[in-house]
Amino acid sequence: MRILIFGGTTESRQLSAALADAGAAVTVSVVSAYGAQEQGEHPGVAVSVGPKATEDMAAMLEEMDLCIDATHPFAVKVTENIHQAAEEAGVERIRLRREDGADAIPDQNPGKGGTDSNGTDGDGERAACVDAAAGRPADGRIRWAKDREEAAEFAREEIDCRTGRILLTTGAKDLSFYGEELDREKLIARVLPSQDSIRACEEAGLDHRNLVAMQGPFSARLNTALIREYQIDVLITKESGVRGGFRDKLEACRECGITAVVIARPEDPGLTYEEVLAECLRRMGQEEEE
Repeated sequence: MRILIFGGTTESRQLSAALADAGAAVTVSVVSAYGAQEQGEHPGVAVSVGPKATEDMAAMLEEMDLCIDATHPFAVKVTENIHQAAEEAGVERIRLRREDGADAIPDQNPGKGGTDSNGTDGDGERAACVDAAAGRPADGRIRWAKDREEAAEFAREEIDCRTGRILLTTGAKDLSFYGEELDREKLIARVLPSQDSIRACEEAGLDHRNLVAMQGPFSARLNTALIREYQIDVLITKESGVRGGFRDKLEACRECGITAVVIARPEDPGLTYEEVLAECLRRMGQEEEE
């Protein structure tokens, strides 16, 4: 079976290797050289590098038996293009849905720097948060935003009258927006150690001393160290799921007693990693080993 995976995620790397080991001819499409480096080499897995328009995707799919969209949960436009390309090529598409980030929220322990039963800080100074994203659990240390605009608004409210800073962990693409909406002097951007990411920081007007260019994954301990070292009061992130390091970020925020502003994940119907793998193996006439 010939399978094209649109990837660039942890799930796509694991799935491509598993399917190739099971005998499928797998091609993984990634956008950048960094994505190709992260994908690595594996027997039976070919890698196509570079951004692709819908017509390019459709052309690739004409040679395939199955399309798997394993792109990032926030890459909404890319997912739309993959869907259109699969329809044009007449190839079935399966969407791999990352496990819910809401399930990754660590338990809260009331007490000093924590959250009391009314959803307010133990010292009573911070108001209970309002859950802006329907269906997401409200928490005194987490503010859910529906988009980056609301995230910037919440961050301004949290940082007002404080001397602390805002840690951005949403990627390089949104840096120009946050650079315009928030005080650049208070912004610390954590990005990938790539030329494109550094260039995006410079174009956003961020000083080099406010950049943290590192490659994940980031443990809760490392997140905690960065928050304390840079005197962070607010962390802005996306509901990226456990595999995206979401839980570790929230644990660090809880440990340091700061607020996490979380951009809620768009609606993302699809199958989990395990379900996609099982379905592919079923189609290949095999059963996953117990």
